[in-house]
Amino acid sequence: MKMPKKMKLSYLLNFLGLVLLFSIFVLMFESKIFGTSTTYIKGIFTTACYTIIMVTSLNLVVGCMGEFSLGHAGFVSVGAYFSAITSNALAGRGIPDLLLLIIALIAGGLAAGLTGILVGIPALRLRGDYLAIVTVAFAEIIRVAFCNFEITGGGKTMSGIAKLADFYWAFWIMVVCVTVMFMYVRSRYGRTVKSIREDYIAAAASGINVTYYKVLTFAVAAFFAGVGGGLYAHYMTAMIPTNFNFNYSAELLSEVIIGGTGSLTGSVIGAAFLSSLPELMRQFSTYRMLAYSIVLVLVMIFRPGGIFGTWEFSLTRLLERVTGKAPKAQKGGE
Repeated sequence: MKMPKKMKLSYLLNFLGLVLLFSIFVLMFESKIFGTSTTYIKGIFTTACYTIIMVTSLNLVVGCMGEFSLGHAGFVSVGAYFSAITSNALAGRGIPDLLLLIIALIAGGLAAGLTGILVGIPALRLRGDYLAIVTVAFAEIIRVAFCNFEITGGGKTMSGIAKLADFYWAFWIMVVCVTVMFMYVRSRYGRTVKSIREDYIAAAASGINVTYYKVLTFAVAAFFAGVGGGLYAHYMTAMIPTNFNFNYSAELLSEVIIGGTGSLTGSVIGAAFLSSLPELMRQFSTYRMLAYSIVLVLVMIFRPGGIFGTWEFSLTRLLERVTGKAPKAQKGGE
């Protein structure tokens, strides 16, 4: 089906906006505007990039599908370890760093996606608290398994991973991942999953293969969580299974809820802010989970739907409002 002209213009404008934003970051870092802190701040931004991928992918499950998952760190760890193993196996074969990074990320994403299918088929027949318990159990099984595999370090730090990722590559990989997830949510698959979220019984009665669409969305979310984990591995160059424990899953879920479970924009902003918070307040980093809890309670009291709710940012819509060419609001809201 041919893409409407207005949609093409929207994508073009948003892409140009991203190029402008990226250019600003490059200017900031290359001019060393922050002095001796430039490298440190650049690292914070890189952390935000792969965290955004993880949180946005979790929002596919929590926001789009309406299910409660507490084991997302398990998929992140699968992607991180498989991508690290892949890059280590291919190192020294004359493959350019960027291509090696892409191959490793795809391998990690596919491994996590396959794991999502294997977990999702039995688990997604459950709902609510039962699904949350199963996903927690899955994440713990994965963590314990990685603690006992020699190839993953046997419970010790897996080090020596090639440092293939930096902020510049992480930024564009993040852009591609979030764009694909946004397009998935806006596609007929995403709309079908939302209809299942709104009325499970009615969707099943209308002939929709509920299990298929839920497992598909779960696998897509797991794939991108694995990609985020791969970026994490190739930026940090060392990791240990305990990094991907229940607290990590809880952090990702907190960022989804605070940003807005129905908004990918909220996931981006929430992940960027909350992932940077411990570094910006390093002297209080021990209390980051307490800070997350306080922020989460305040958001639930004053903004039960999250800070952004279901709102999505659009540069095209913003320009239309600035220039006074915004369309009149239709009955029922935007």
